[in-house]
Amino acid sequence: MDIIKHIIKDTVEFYKWSLTIADKRVQKWPLMDSPLPALAISSSYLLFLWLGPKYMQGREPFQLRKTLIVYNFSMVVLNFFIFKELFLAARAANYSYICQPVDYSNDPNEVRVAAALWWYFISKGVEYLDTVFFILRKKFSQISFLHVYHHCTMFTLWWIGIKWVAGGQSFFGAHMNAAIHVLMYLYYGLAAFGPKIQKYLWWKKYLTIIQMVQFHVTIGHTALSLYSDCPFPKWMHWCLIGYALTFIILFGNFYYQTYRRQPRRETAAKPGKALHNGAFYGALASSNGNAGKTDEKPAAAESGRRKRKGRAKRD
Repeated sequence: MDIIKHIIKDTVEFYKWSLTIADKRVQKWPLMDSPLPALAISSSYLLFLWLGPKYMQGREPFQLRKTLIVYNFSMVVLNFFIFKELFLAARAANYSYICQPVDYSNDPNEVRVAAALWWYFISKGVEYLDTVFFILRKKFSQISFLHVYHHCTMFTLWWIGIKWVAGGQSFFGAHMNAAIHVLMYLYYGLAAFGPKIQKYLWWKKYLTIIQMVQFHVTIGHTALSLYSDCPFPKWMHWCLIGYALTFIILFGNFYYQTYRRQPRRETAAKPGKALHNGAFYGALASSNGNAGKTDEKPAAAESGRRKRKGRAKRD
């Protein structure tokens, strides 16, 4: 019991100390004063993830077509705004794409970068609605471990990013991810229009490829930063590499299962055999039926002749 008390006490002391080195510029920004609001939102998300499917059991799925169109194109606009702000502010502040320490000053360009990163963090909270819409539409198969892991961790971990490193190297991954999300939500928005548009969305699998490339670039960029001894928190660099590796594994598995995996011969052969045999035996049944019908008449006629001949003989 004493060990647990010491662990809790040390954790609280460490958190209090960490607040002394937090970014003072974001302290009064919405959701940034304490981790509790962000944790409450993430907890509510997980609770809805559990209760939502139970509530939808026995109910008709919501269509939400117009809602999805508005939501997805709003996310296109939001992510484009984030990308544009990060790109222009970083360029104005002469950011380096190789090594950029965090500048905690109130320089207008640095504050602009911090504000854009805060909006990026907020966008990850808004993305929880992706799962909400899946549940309301009863698209439960879309809610994979990758989906939940991605949404829940991004929002929670980016609170840490904004709290302590709202600038510097943080801009690189955020502005790259925001650009990809412009394409991603553009795809979702167009797909929401229905079959007339969906036939033109052949480029879906390339979104997954771009996302995997993004994680490889992130690891390479972070490793280069470590190699050049960039004055950015080393522990964040290592955590980012580990985090990106989990996404490479999960997205790689998703891509393989969705686009590359060939069904096993046995499992693939069974439907094939069933279909082939169905057609084969169906053809046999059909031809045999027709043959029976065509052969039946001559047989009946022949039998009639015999009867008539028999009668004639008897007569």
